[in-house]
Amino acid sequence: MNKLKYILCVTLLILLLPLQGCDTDSLHSLNENPTVAEEINPGFVLAYTQLQTSGESFENWRTQLIYQSTMIQQLSALAGYWSGDKYFHNDEYSGALWARAYTGYIKDLVNLVQITDPTVSGQEQWANYHAIARIWKVVAFQRVTDIYGDVPYFDAGKGFSERIFFPNYDPQEAIYMDMLNELEAAAQLLNNSAANPGNQDLIYGGNIDQWRRYAYSMMLRLGLRMTKVDAARAQEWVQKAIAGGVMQSNADNSYIEHTDGPEGINRNGIGEVFNFDGNNFTTDDASRLSKTFVDWMRDHDDPRLERLSWVVNGGPPLGRPNGFDATTIMQFDPNYDGNDYSRVNPAFVLRDSPMFFQTFAEVQFMLAEAIERGWHTGNAANHYNAGIRAAMEMYSEYGSSVEISSGEIDAYLAANPYNSAEWNRLISEQYWAATFLNWYETYANWRRTGFPQLTPVNYPGNQSNGTIPRRLRYPNSEASGNPDGYNQAVQRQGPDEFTTRIWWDAP
Repeated sequence: MNKLKYILCVTLLILLLPLQGCDTDSLHSLNENPTVAEEINPGFVLAYTQLQTSGESFENWRTQLIYQSTMIQQLSALAGYWSGDKYFHNDEYSGALWARAYTGYIKDLVNLVQITDPTVSGQEQWANYHAIARIWKVVAFQRVTDIYGDVPYFDAGKGFSERIFFPNYDPQEAIYMDMLNELEAAAQLLNNSAANPGNQDLIYGGNIDQWRRYAYSMMLRLGLRMTKVDAARAQEWVQKAIAGGVMQSNADNSYIEHTDGPEGINRNGIGEVFNFDGNNFTTDDASRLSKTFVDWMRDHDDPRLERLSWVVNGGPPLGRPNGFDATTIMQFDPNYDGNDYSRVNPAFVLRDSPMFFQTFAEVQFMLAEAIERGWHTGNAANHYNAGIRAAMEMYSEYGSSVEISSGEIDAYLAANPYNSAEWNRLISEQYWAATFLNWYETYANWRRTGFPQLTPVNYPGNQSNGTIPRRLRYPNSEASGNPDGYNQAVQRQGPDEFTTRIWWDAP
Protein backbone atom coordinates (compact mmCIF):
# COMPACT_ATOMS: atom_id res chain seq x y z
CA MET A 1 0.00 0.00 0.00
CA ASN A 2 1.11 3.56 -0.61
CA LYS A 3 2.00 4.92 2.80
CA LEU A 4 1.53 8.48 1.61
CA LYS A 5 -2.23 7.96 1.74
CA TYR A 6 -2.13 7.59 5.51
CA ILE A 7 -0.14 10.76 5.94
CA LEU A 8 -2.47 12.69 3.64
CA CYS A 9 -5.66 11.39 5.25
CA VAL A 10 -4.57 12.10 8.79
CA THR A 11 -3.13 15.52 8.05
CA LEU A 12 -6.37 16.61 6.38
CA LEU A 13 -8.46 15.13 9.15
CA ILE A 14 -6.58 16.96 11.86
CA LEU A 15 -7.42 20.19 10.06
CA LEU A 16 -11.08 19.22 9.71
CA LEU A 17 -11.78 17.83 13.16
CA PRO A 18 -12.07 21.21 14.91
CA LEU A 19 -15.08 21.88 12.69
CA GLN A 20 -16.72 18.67 13.80
CA GLY A 21 -16.10 19.32 17.49
CA CYS A 22 -17.35 22.93 17.64
CA ASP A 23 -19.98 23.87 20.18
CA THR A 24 -23.40 24.19 18.51
CA ASP A 25 -24.16 27.52 20.18
CA SER A 26 -21.01 29.01 18.72
CA LEU A 27 -21.96 27.67 15.32
CA HIS A 28 -25.39 29.26 15.55
CA SER A 29 -23.86 32.55 16.58
CA LEU A 30 -21.74 32.45 13.46
CA ASN A 31 -24.79 31.65 11.33
CA GLU A 32 -23.19 28.37 10.33
CA ASN A 33 -24.88 25.02 9.91
CA PRO A 34 -24.74 23.13 13.25
CA THR A 35 -24.58 19.88 11.30
CA VAL A 36 -21.35 20.96 9.64
CA ALA A 37 -20.05 17.39 10.02
CA GLU A 38 -22.17 16.53 6.99
CA GLU A 39 -19.82 18.67 4.90
CA ILE A 40 -16.84 16.47 5.70
CA ASN A 41 -15.68 13.97 3.12
CA PRO A 42 -16.73 10.63 4.66
CA GLY A 43 -13.56 8.97 3.38
CA PHE A 44 -11.44 11.17 5.62
CA VAL A 45 -13.58 10.37 8.65
CA LEU A 46 -13.46 6.65 7.85
CA ALA A 47 -9.66 6.70 7.71
CA TYR A 48 -9.46 8.67 10.93
CA THR A 49 -11.77 6.32 12.84
CA GLN A 50 -9.76 3.33 11.65
CA LEU A 51 -6.58 4.90 12.99
CA GLN A 52 -8.33 5.91 16.21
CA THR A 53 -9.51 2.36 16.78
CA SER A 54 -5.98 1.07 16.28
CA GLY A 55 -5.11 3.59 18.94
CA GLU A 56 -2.26 5.73 20.11
CA SER A 57 0.21 4.91 22.85
CA PHE A 58 -2.19 6.05 25.62
CA GLU A 59 -4.75 3.24 25.45
CA ASN A 60 -2.43 0.62 23.95
CA TRP A 61 0.04 1.07 26.79
CA ARG A 62 -2.57 0.98 29.52
CA THR A 63 -5.23 -1.42 28.23
CA GLN A 64 -3.26 -3.78 26.02
CA LEU A 65 0.21 -3.82 27.55
CA ILE A 66 -0.17 -3.02 31.24
CA TYR A 67 -3.37 -5.00 31.75
CA GLN A 68 -4.21 -7.55 29.08
CA SER A 69 -0.77 -8.78 28.00
CA THR A 70 0.24 -9.54 31.59
CA MET A 71 -3.08 -10.96 32.80
CA ILE A 72 -3.02 -13.36 29.86
CA GLN A 73 0.62 -14.20 30.72
CA GLN A 74 2.28 -13.37 27.44
CA LEU A 75 4.28 -10.53 28.99
CA SER A 76 5.42 -9.98 32.57
CA ALA A 77 6.58 -6.91 34.46
CA LEU A 78 8.26 -6.11 37.77
CA ALA A 79 7.36 -2.42 37.89
CA GLY A 80 4.47 -1.61 40.20
CA TYR A 81 2.71 0.57 37.65
CA TRP A 82 2.16 -2.47 35.42
CA SER A 83 -1.02 -3.10 37.38
CA GLY A 84 -2.29 -6.07 35.39
CA ASP A 85 0.69 -8.24 36.25
CA LYS A 86 -0.37 -8.31 39.90
CA TYR A 87 -4.12 -7.61 39.56
CA PHE A 88 -4.18 -4.07 40.96
CA HIS A 89 -6.70 -1.44 39.96
CA ASN A 90 -5.50 1.84 38.49
CA ASP A 91 -8.43 4.01 37.45
CA GLU A 92 -6.67 5.79 34.60
CA TYR A 93 -5.29 2.58 33.16
CA SER A 94 -8.47 0.53 33.59
CA GLY A 95 -10.51 3.32 32.01
CA ALA A 96 -8.12 4.17 29.18
CA LEU A 97 -10.00 2.38 26.41
CA TRP A 98 -13.28 3.83 27.66
CA ALA A 99 -11.86 7.35 27.62
CA ARG A 100 -10.47 7.09 24.11
CA ALA A 101 -13.51 5.31 22.66
CA TYR A 102 -16.30 7.46 24.05
CA THR A 103 -14.58 10.82 23.67
CA GLY A 104 -13.20 9.97 20.25
CA TYR A 105 -14.00 7.40 17.63
CA ILE A 106 -17.40 6.24 18.92
CA LYS A 107 -18.74 9.75 18.32
CA ASP A 108 -17.12 9.90 14.90
CA LEU A 109 -18.41 6.48 13.89
CA VAL A 110 -21.97 7.18 15.00
CA ASN A 111 -21.88 10.40 13.00
CA LEU A 112 -20.30 8.69 9.99
CA VAL A 113 -22.98 5.99 9.92
CA GLN A 114 -25.65 8.68 10.06
CA ILE A 115 -24.32 11.06 7.42
CA THR A 116 -23.56 8.29 4.90
CA ASP A 117 -26.96 6.62 5.20
CA PRO A 118 -28.50 7.08 1.72
CA THR A 119 -32.00 7.10 3.23
CA VAL A 120 -30.99 10.13 5.31
CA SER A 121 -28.44 11.94 3.16
CA GLY A 122 -29.85 11.08 -0.25
CA GLN A 123 -26.26 10.38 -1.32
CA GLU A 124 -26.45 6.97 -2.98
CA GLN A 125 -22.75 7.13 -3.82
CA TRP A 126 -21.98 6.77 -0.10
CA ALA A 127 -23.72 3.40 0.31
CA ASN A 128 -20.47 1.44 0.62
CA TYR A 129 -19.03 4.01 3.02
CA HIS A 130 -22.15 3.51 5.10
CA ALA A 131 -21.85 -0.29 5.13
CA ILE A 132 -18.14 -0.18 5.95
CA ALA A 133 -18.76 2.31 8.76
CA ARG A 134 -21.36 -0.03 10.26
CA ILE A 135 -18.91 -2.93 10.18
CA TRP A 136 -16.16 -0.82 11.74
CA LYS A 137 -18.54 0.39 14.43
CA VAL A 138 -18.99 -3.25 15.45
CA VAL A 139 -15.20 -3.72 15.56
CA ALA A 140 -14.90 -0.73 17.87
CA PHE A 141 -17.82 -1.57 20.14
CA GLN A 142 -16.91 -5.22 20.50
CA ARG A 143 -13.61 -4.25 22.07
CA VAL A 144 -15.35 -1.93 24.52
CA THR A 145 -18.09 -4.31 25.60
CA ASP A 146 -15.73 -7.29 25.80
CA ILE A 147 -13.57 -5.35 28.25
CA TYR A 148 -16.26 -3.81 30.46
CA GLY A 149 -19.51 -5.74 29.84
CA ASP A 150 -22.65 -3.59 29.90
CA VAL A 151 -21.79 -0.23 28.32
CA PRO A 152 -23.52 2.70 26.59
CA TYR A 153 -24.34 1.49 23.10
CA PHE A 154 -27.68 2.57 21.65
CA ASP A 155 -27.36 6.09 23.12
CA ALA A 156 -23.59 6.37 22.69
CA GLY A 157 -22.10 9.12 20.56
CA LYS A 158 -25.35 11.06 20.34
CA GLY A 159 -24.52 14.08 22.45
CA PHE A 160 -24.20 16.21 19.32
CA SER A 161 -27.02 14.80 17.23
CA GLU A 162 -29.64 14.07 19.89
CA ARG A 163 -28.37 15.88 22.98
CA ILE A 164 -27.98 12.63 24.93
CA PHE A 165 -25.32 13.48 27.47
CA PHE A 166 -26.07 10.77 30.05
CA PRO A 167 -26.51 7.58 28.02
CA ASN A 168 -28.06 4.41 29.35
CA TYR A 169 -25.85 1.39 29.83
CA ASP A 170 -27.17 -1.44 27.68
CA PRO A 171 -27.05 -5.16 28.51
CA GLN A 172 -24.22 -6.89 26.71
CA GLU A 173 -26.67 -9.45 25.35
CA ALA A 174 -28.64 -6.69 23.59
CA ILE A 175 -25.40 -5.15 22.32
CA TYR A 176 -24.27 -8.45 20.85
CA MET A 177 -27.58 -9.08 19.15
CA ASP A 178 -27.50 -5.65 17.54
CA MET A 179 -23.87 -6.01 16.47
CA LEU A 180 -24.69 -9.30 14.78
CA ASN A 181 -27.66 -7.76 13.01
CA GLU A 182 -25.50 -4.82 11.95
CA LEU A 183 -22.90 -7.13 10.43
CA GLU A 184 -25.57 -9.04 8.53
CA ALA A 185 -27.20 -5.86 7.22
CA ALA A 186 -23.90 -4.23 6.29
CA ALA A 187 -22.66 -7.31 4.42
CA GLN A 188 -25.85 -7.31 2.37
CA LEU A 189 -25.59 -3.57 1.66
CA LEU A 190 -22.08 -3.79 0.24
CA ASN A 191 -22.25 -3.26 -3.51
CA ASN A 192 -19.39 -4.03 -5.86
CA SER A 193 -20.89 -1.71 -8.49
CA ALA A 194 -21.10 1.33 -6.21
CA ALA A 195 -18.36 3.81 -5.37
CA ASN A 196 -15.86 2.69 -2.75
CA PRO A 197 -13.50 4.68 -0.53
CA GLY A 198 -10.36 3.49 -2.30
CA ASN A 199 -7.18 4.51 -0.52
CA GLN A 200 -9.17 6.36 2.13
CA ASP A 201 -9.92 2.89 3.50
CA LEU A 202 -6.79 1.94 5.43
CA ILE A 203 -7.83 -1.70 5.91
CA TYR A 204 -8.67 -3.03 2.43
CA GLY A 205 -8.17 -0.07 0.11
CA GLY A 206 -11.85 -0.10 -0.81
CA ASN A 207 -12.01 -3.79 -1.76
CA ILE A 208 -15.70 -4.58 -1.24
CA ASP A 209 -15.33 -8.37 -1.46
CA GLN A 210 -12.80 -8.29 1.37
CA TRP A 211 -15.07 -6.12 3.50
CA ARG A 212 -17.87 -8.60 2.98
CA ARG A 213 -15.63 -11.47 4.07
CA TYR A 214 -14.49 -9.43 7.06
CA ALA A 215 -18.09 -8.78 8.11
CA TYR A 216 -18.87 -12.49 8.08
CA SER A 217 -15.59 -13.31 9.84
CA MET A 218 -16.54 -10.88 12.60
CA MET A 219 -19.96 -12.54 12.72
CA LEU A 220 -18.20 -15.86 13.23
CA ARG A 221 -16.21 -14.40 16.13
CA LEU A 222 -19.27 -12.87 17.79
CA GLY A 223 -21.27 -16.04 17.30
CA LEU A 224 -18.67 -18.18 19.03
CA ARG A 225 -18.45 -15.71 21.92
CA MET A 226 -21.94 -16.86 22.91
CA THR A 227 -21.19 -20.57 23.21
CA LYS A 228 -21.39 -20.63 27.02
CA VAL A 229 -24.58 -18.57 27.37
CA ASP A 230 -26.73 -19.34 24.32
CA ALA A 231 -25.52 -22.28 22.26
CA ALA A 232 -28.57 -22.23 19.98
CA ARG A 233 -28.10 -18.62 18.92
CA ALA A 234 -24.36 -19.13 18.72
CA GLN A 235 -24.88 -21.96 16.26
CA GLU A 236 -27.35 -19.92 14.23
CA TRP A 237 -24.95 -17.03 13.76
CA VAL A 238 -21.89 -19.21 13.21
CA GLN A 239 -23.69 -20.99 10.39
CA LYS A 240 -24.85 -17.69 8.90
CA ALA A 241 -21.28 -16.43 8.93
CA ILE A 242 -19.87 -19.50 7.23
CA ALA A 243 -22.61 -19.46 4.61
CA GLY A 244 -21.92 -15.79 3.91
CA GLY A 245 -18.24 -16.41 3.24
CA VAL A 246 -15.34 -15.72 5.61
CA MET A 247 -11.66 -14.86 5.07
CA GLN A 248 -9.94 -17.03 2.47
CA SER A 249 -6.24 -16.33 3.05
CA ASN A 250 -3.82 -14.01 4.84
CA ALA A 251 -4.55 -11.51 2.07
CA ASP A 252 -7.90 -10.95 3.83
CA ASN A 253 -6.34 -10.12 7.21
CA SER A 254 -7.79 -6.98 8.75
CA TYR A 255 -4.92 -4.71 9.71
CA ILE A 256 -3.49 -1.23 9.35
CA GLU A 257 -0.06 -0.75 7.85
CA HIS A 258 1.19 2.05 10.07
CA THR A 259 3.83 4.66 9.29
CA ASP A 260 6.32 6.46 11.50
CA GLY A 261 4.50 9.79 11.50
CA PRO A 262 3.84 12.57 10.80
CA GLU A 263 1.43 12.46 13.77
CA GLY A 264 1.22 10.05 16.69
CA ILE A 265 -2.00 8.54 15.42
CA ASN A 266 -0.26 7.40 12.22
CA ARG A 267 2.05 5.21 14.29
CA ASN A 268 1.46 1.80 15.81
CA GLY A 269 0.40 2.55 19.40
CA ILE A 270 2.23 -0.45 20.86
CA GLY A 271 5.31 0.42 18.83
CA GLU A 272 5.18 3.95 20.19
CA VAL A 273 5.32 2.62 23.74
CA PHE A 274 8.29 0.39 23.04
CA ASN A 275 10.14 3.21 21.33
CA PHE A 276 9.62 6.06 23.77
CA ASP A 277 9.27 4.18 27.03
CA GLY A 278 12.93 3.58 27.73
CA ASN A 279 11.98 1.16 30.49
CA ASN A 280 11.20 -1.46 27.91
CA PHE A 281 14.78 -1.59 26.73
CA THR A 282 17.05 -0.30 29.48
CA THR A 283 15.83 -1.25 32.96
CA ASP A 284 15.32 -4.54 34.72
CA ASP A 285 11.72 -3.89 35.79
CA ALA A 286 10.43 -3.42 32.24
CA SER A 287 8.30 -5.86 30.30
CA ARG A 288 9.63 -9.26 29.31
CA LEU A 289 8.09 -12.28 27.66
CA SER A 290 6.24 -14.27 30.29
CA LYS A 291 7.62 -17.57 31.50
CA THR A 292 4.22 -19.11 30.74
CA PHE A 293 4.41 -18.03 27.11
CA VAL A 294 8.07 -18.92 26.56
CA ASP A 295 7.73 -22.32 28.23
CA TRP A 296 4.67 -23.18 26.13
CA MET A 297 6.48 -22.29 22.92
CA ARG A 298 9.63 -24.15 23.96
CA ASP A 299 7.63 -27.25 24.94
CA HIS A 300 6.16 -27.30 21.43
CA ASP A 301 9.47 -26.48 19.68
CA ASP A 302 7.72 -23.47 18.19
CA PRO A 303 9.77 -21.57 15.58
CA ARG A 304 8.00 -18.35 16.55
CA LEU A 305 9.90 -18.24 19.84
CA GLU A 306 13.30 -17.53 18.26
CA ARG A 307 11.70 -14.70 16.29
CA LEU A 308 9.80 -13.14 19.18
CA SER A 309 12.61 -13.31 21.74
CA TRP A 310 15.44 -10.83 22.12
CA VAL A 311 17.92 -11.51 24.94
CA VAL A 312 20.41 -8.69 25.51
CA ASN A 313 23.03 -10.99 27.00
CA GLY A 314 22.75 -13.31 24.04
CA GLY A 315 21.46 -16.40 25.78
CA PRO A 316 18.56 -18.64 24.79
CA PRO A 317 14.96 -17.45 25.17
CA LEU A 318 14.04 -17.20 28.83
CA GLY A 319 10.67 -16.12 30.17
CA ARG A 320 10.21 -14.19 33.38
CA PRO A 321 7.36 -15.24 35.70
CA ASN A 322 4.39 -13.03 36.43
CA GLY A 323 3.58 -11.75 39.89
CA PHE A 324 7.02 -10.62 41.08
CA ASP A 325 8.55 -7.23 41.81
CA ALA A 326 12.15 -6.03 41.81
CA THR A 327 12.69 -7.45 45.31
CA THR A 328 10.74 -10.69 45.24
CA ILE A 329 12.17 -11.76 41.87
CA MET A 330 15.34 -12.63 43.79
CA GLN A 331 13.39 -15.41 45.48
CA PHE A 332 12.81 -16.93 42.07
CA ASP A 333 16.28 -16.21 40.70
CA PRO A 334 18.92 -15.19 43.30
CA ASN A 335 21.27 -14.19 40.46
CA TYR A 336 18.60 -12.28 38.60
CA ASP A 337 19.79 -10.15 35.69
CA GLY A 338 17.04 -8.66 33.57
CA ASN A 339 19.26 -8.85 30.50
CA ASP A 340 19.15 -12.66 30.69
CA TYR A 341 15.39 -12.62 30.07
CA SER A 342 13.56 -12.31 26.77
CA ARG A 343 12.34 -8.94 25.64
CA VAL A 344 9.98 -8.64 22.68
CA ASN A 345 12.05 -8.56 19.51
CA PRO A 346 12.03 -4.91 18.35
CA ALA A 347 11.08 -6.06 14.84
CA PHE A 348 7.52 -6.65 16.11
CA VAL A 349 7.09 -3.37 17.97
CA LEU A 350 8.23 -0.60 15.66
CA ARG A 351 6.34 2.63 15.11
CA ASP A 352 5.47 1.45 11.61
CA SER A 353 4.58 -2.13 12.56
CA PRO A 354 1.18 -3.38 11.37
CA MET A 355 -1.74 -3.52 13.82
CA PHE A 356 -4.00 -6.55 13.33
CA PHE A 357 -7.72 -6.63 14.15
CA GLN A 358 -8.67 -10.08 12.84
CA THR A 359 -6.75 -12.66 10.83
CA PHE A 360 -7.28 -15.63 8.56
CA ALA A 361 -5.50 -17.77 11.17
CA GLU A 362 -8.16 -16.92 13.77
CA VAL A 363 -10.89 -17.74 11.27
CA GLN A 364 -9.36 -21.14 10.54
CA PHE A 365 -9.25 -22.00 14.24
CA MET A 366 -12.87 -20.91 14.61
CA LEU A 367 -13.91 -23.08 11.67
CA ALA A 368 -12.15 -26.04 13.29
CA GLU A 369 -14.11 -25.36 16.47
CA ALA A 370 -17.39 -25.08 14.57
CA ILE A 371 -16.75 -28.50 13.03
CA GLU A 372 -15.98 -30.04 16.42
CA ARG A 373 -19.22 -28.60 17.77
CA GLY A 374 -21.16 -30.16 14.90
CA TRP A 375 -22.11 -26.77 13.46
CA HIS A 376 -20.15 -27.13 10.23
CA THR A 377 -18.96 -29.90 7.96
CA GLY A 378 -15.39 -30.60 7.01
CA ASN A 379 -12.11 -31.72 8.54
CA ALA A 380 -11.22 -29.92 11.76
CA ALA A 381 -7.58 -30.99 11.57
CA ASN A 382 -7.19 -29.38 8.15
CA HIS A 383 -8.50 -26.05 9.42
CA TYR A 384 -6.39 -26.30 12.58
CA ASN A 385 -3.23 -26.91 10.57
CA ALA A 386 -4.16 -24.13 8.13
CA GLY A 387 -4.58 -21.78 11.08
CA ILE A 388 -1.13 -22.58 12.43
CA ARG A 389 0.44 -22.18 9.00
CA ALA A 390 -1.29 -18.84 8.45
CA ALA A 391 -0.29 -17.58 11.90
CA MET A 392 3.36 -18.37 11.22
CA GLU A 393 3.36 -17.09 7.65
CA MET A 394 1.99 -13.72 8.70
CA TYR A 395 5.23 -13.03 10.58
CA SER A 396 6.57 -11.95 7.19
CA GLU A 397 4.53 -8.75 7.67
CA TYR A 398 7.07 -7.77 10.34
CA GLY A 399 10.06 -8.06 8.01
CA SER A 400 12.32 -10.66 6.43
CA SER A 401 14.38 -11.08 9.60
CA VAL A 402 11.50 -12.86 11.35
CA GLU A 403 10.02 -14.85 8.46
CA ILE A 404 9.34 -18.53 9.14
CA SER A 405 10.10 -20.97 6.34
CA SER A 406 7.68 -23.54 4.97
CA GLY A 407 10.04 -26.28 6.12
CA GLU A 408 9.93 -25.04 9.70
CA ILE A 409 6.15 -24.89 9.61
CA ASP A 410 5.92 -28.41 8.16
CA ALA A 411 8.20 -29.73 10.90
CA TYR A 412 6.13 -28.04 13.58
CA LEU A 413 2.88 -29.51 12.27
CA ALA A 414 4.43 -32.97 12.10
CA ALA A 415 5.68 -32.72 15.68
CA ASN A 416 2.41 -31.31 17.03
CA PRO A 417 -0.42 -33.30 15.43
CA TYR A 418 -4.07 -32.46 15.98
CA ASN A 419 -6.04 -34.63 18.39
CA SER A 420 -9.81 -34.31 18.16
CA ALA A 421 -10.20 -35.61 21.71
CA GLU A 422 -8.52 -32.43 22.96
CA TRP A 423 -9.90 -30.03 20.38
CA ASN A 424 -10.85 -27.22 22.78
CA ARG A 425 -7.45 -27.06 24.45
CA LEU A 426 -5.45 -27.40 21.25
CA ILE A 427 -7.43 -24.87 19.22
CA SER A 428 -7.59 -22.38 22.09
CA GLU A 429 -3.88 -22.58 22.83
CA GLN A 430 -3.03 -21.95 19.20
CA TYR A 431 -5.50 -19.04 19.12
CA TRP A 432 -3.73 -17.64 22.21
CA ALA A 433 -0.36 -17.82 20.45
CA ALA A 434 -1.68 -16.49 17.14
CA THR A 435 -3.19 -13.35 18.68
CA PHE A 436 0.03 -12.15 20.34
CA LEU A 437 0.03 -8.32 20.12
CA ASN A 438 -3.77 -8.25 19.72
CA TRP A 439 -4.42 -8.73 23.41
CA TYR A 440 -8.01 -7.52 23.20
CA GLU A 441 -8.75 -10.77 21.40
CA THR A 442 -6.30 -12.94 23.34
CA TYR A 443 -7.87 -11.94 26.64
CA ALA A 444 -11.44 -12.32 25.38
CA ASN A 445 -10.98 -15.77 23.88
CA TRP A 446 -9.16 -17.03 26.98
CA ARG A 447 -12.12 -15.99 29.13
CA ARG A 448 -14.49 -17.78 26.76
CA THR A 449 -12.59 -21.06 26.49
CA GLY A 450 -10.52 -21.33 29.67
CA PHE A 451 -7.44 -22.34 27.66
CA PRO A 452 -4.57 -22.26 28.05
CA GLN A 453 -4.94 -23.20 31.70
CA LEU A 454 -3.16 -20.32 33.40
CA THR A 455 -2.04 -20.33 37.04
CA PRO A 456 -3.05 -17.00 38.62
CA VAL A 457 -0.57 -14.97 40.62
CA ASN A 458 -1.38 -14.02 44.20
CA TYR A 459 0.68 -10.92 44.86
CA PRO A 460 0.06 -9.40 48.32
CA GLY A 461 -2.78 -6.89 48.30
CA ASN A 462 -4.12 -7.86 44.87
CA GLN A 463 -7.70 -6.80 44.12
CA SER A 464 -9.09 -9.96 42.54
CA ASN A 465 -8.76 -12.47 45.38
CA GLY A 466 -5.83 -14.06 43.62
CA THR A 467 -7.78 -14.85 40.45
CA ILE A 468 -7.18 -13.55 36.93
CA PRO A 469 -9.51 -10.57 36.40
CA ARG A 470 -12.57 -11.25 34.25
CA ARG A 471 -13.03 -7.64 33.13
CA LEU A 472 -11.70 -4.12 33.65
CA ARG A 473 -13.53 -1.64 35.83
CA TYR A 474 -15.49 1.38 34.64
CA PRO A 475 -13.81 4.78 35.10
CA ASN A 476 -14.49 6.18 38.57
CA SER A 477 -15.93 9.29 36.93
CA GLU A 478 -18.88 7.29 35.62
CA ALA A 479 -20.28 6.65 39.09
CA SER A 480 -20.53 10.39 39.73
CA GLY A 481 -20.89 11.74 36.18
CA ASN A 482 -23.54 9.31 34.92
CA PRO A 483 -24.91 7.68 38.09
CA ASP A 484 -28.17 6.46 36.57
CA GLY A 485 -26.45 4.63 33.74
CA TYR A 486 -23.66 3.33 35.96
CA ASN A 487 -26.07 2.03 38.59
CA GLN A 488 -28.16 0.32 35.89
CA ALA A 489 -25.11 -1.67 34.88
CA VAL A 490 -23.99 -2.53 38.41
CA GLN A 491 -27.44 -3.70 39.46
CA ARG A 492 -27.80 -5.86 36.35
CA GLN A 493 -24.27 -7.14 35.80
CA GLY A 494 -22.85 -7.17 39.32
CA PRO A 495 -20.33 -5.15 41.31
CA ASP A 496 -17.89 -3.00 39.37
CA GLU A 497 -14.99 -5.30 40.22
CA PHE A 498 -12.34 -7.33 38.41
CA THR A 499 -14.05 -10.54 39.47
CA THR A 500 -17.48 -9.79 37.97
CA ARG A 501 -18.12 -11.81 34.83
CA ILE A 502 -19.61 -10.18 31.76
CA TRP A 503 -22.66 -11.72 30.05
CA TRP A 504 -20.95 -14.11 27.64
CA ASP A 505 -18.32 -15.16 30.21
CA ALA A 506 -20.49 -17.65 32.07
CA PRO A 507 -18.73 -19.95 34.59
